[in-house]
Amino acid sequence: MASAYSQEQLSQFFDHIGLPKALREDLRPSLMLLKALHTHSLATFPYENLSLHYNATHSVDLDPQHLFRKMVTDRRGRGGFCMEIAILYNHILRAIGFDAYTAGVRTRGRLEGVPKGDYPGWNHIVNIITFPDGSKYHSDVAFGGDGATMPMPLVDGLVHKNLGTQQIRFKRDWIPHQVHKTEETKLWIYQYRNGQDMGWNSFYSFPGIEFLALDWDVVNWWINTHADSHQPRNVLTIKFLLRPVDIEASFEGEMEIYGKRMLVNGVVKENLGGKTQIITTCNAEKERTEALEKYFQISLTDEEREGIRGYVSELRSTIS
Repeated sequence: MASAYSQEQLSQFFDHIGLPKALREDLRPSLMLLKALHTHSLATFPYENLSLHYNATHSVDLDPQHLFRKMVTDRRGRGGFCMEIAILYNHILRAIGFDAYTAGVRTRGRLEGVPKGDYPGWNHIVNIITFPDGSKYHSDVAFGGDGATMPMPLVDGLVHKNLGTQQIRFKRDWIPHQVHKTEETKLWIYQYRNGQDMGWNSFYSFPGIEFLALDWDVVNWWINTHADSHQPRNVLTIKFLLRPVDIEASFEGEMEIYGKRMLVNGVVKENLGGKTQIITTCNAEKERTEALEKYFQISLTDEEREGIRGYVSELRSTIS
């Protein structure tokens, strides 16, 4: 299936994410280009679920043209939750000429900040890219905190440096509820640890099979509406921060991720590669929308601001 985006839209996308000119001069699919697209997309499009909250319908539209308008054309700093960004990104990759498809993922929930418990049903999305030599890469530009800041080859046990002291890897293994356990049914398990002397945390797993647009409609419906989905109850925004590569840059204008900013309901935090610190706490809607603009450069329309009134996630000030 062809990409939903034209070459003109591709050019608009490159302008929007600030893709270096050195890479735009030769747009043939390459690992160098994929790394730059990953880094710039991650820093440009915040992981945010604001369309579930600041929206009268409290629902997410996955139509590729809607996503392009929302995240690129409107220029209001918007990103989206995992499926929104990853579907946009997939169409961009295919418009360039990458062999890329989207795959379903099972992500564990956090308990006291650490992924714990069972792997649930499908609730996340990644892109899988195959190069002519047969090598496959995972590119996840829409996970938020503890996500990979670069494309990762699908290689068992290969450790990569992530943000700060964090390391990440894939482990090829089964998950607890699997019944049919053979070498062929092992899954890719994304793991992280926050230092070499710390244990690995298993965050999500995936078999690598392709999901189609109708599959994502089912997952999207569950996330939007199901009582067990945490998304309608929690306002989330995560934005990664970008800076120039000072030493051994691969090309002119190369950038790297060095930190992230997060909003969880009313609390804004920042991590610049070390310890996470609280920047501010919002007690009312006006404070939160101002924080979204100040710390994440996200501008909401008046209609969007009104969309959260009376919703479960609305911040209601208790200060008299």
